[in-house]
Amino acid sequence: MPLNLTLTLQFAKLADVARHRAALPRHAVTKYLKHALLADVESAEITVRIVDAEEGQALNVSYRKKDYATNVLTFDYTQAPHVAADLVLCAPVIVKEAKENKKTLAAHYAHLLVHGALHAQGFDHETSDADADAMEALEIQILADMGVANPYKSKASKAKLKV
Repeated sequence: MPLNLTLTLQFAKLADVARHRAALPRHAVTKYLKHALLADVESAEITVRIVDAEEGQALNVSYRKKDYATNVLTFDYTQAPHVAADLVLCAPVIVKEAKENKKTLAAHYAHLLVHGALHAQGFDHETSDADADAMEALEIQILADMGVANPYKSKASKAKLKV
């Protein structure tokens, strides 16, 4: 049975919103999320919101008590067989990280959408090194299946992933 995904894609008012829209066409976001949703998921309702640094920082402070804008925040409401989640991606942070790690903006967005979708399914890289290694390996495999390079190929890119 094919996966039923309901996607809402939102862009906050950003100075360079056209750049982010170009890197995140709806069909690509759908593809990334569908690849990241595991076999036990029958349906999903996911909102992806691209925000500025101010909104990203406010959400991170409010929900995680961390006073900085992070690249992706996942708000998971239900898990398999029906995943419901909001993924909030902070555009300026993602642009900066992509540049620092010599990645295209689209490839970095792909990685963070997969990363956020795995969080929405209960994966957590902050619980233990073993959990982090398992989540990282799964991200690498999912991205490779879509032709996206390993986002952890350098220690610098791994250290930059502040989720």
